Amino acid sequence: MYKRIRDLREDKDLKQKDIAAILNCSQRVYSNYERGDIDIPTEVLIKLAKFHGVSVDFLLGISDDKKWE
Repeated sequence: MYKRIRDLREDKDLKQKDIAAILNCSQRVYSNYERGDIDIPTEVLIKLAKFHGVSVDFLLGISDDKKWE
């Protein structure tokens, strides 16, 4: 999951601080999410999925289908 959220961010040429601002958290907290140092809360996963236009299942690695439903 953590590689996927990093890859999605990098695909859009965004920095961690850019995503952190969208999620209303610090860059440090977001960095911890990407590294897997702390669990990502459900509401943050949903925000990430909506922002990137992918399913939460894709972010979690349950599915390879990116489609948001």
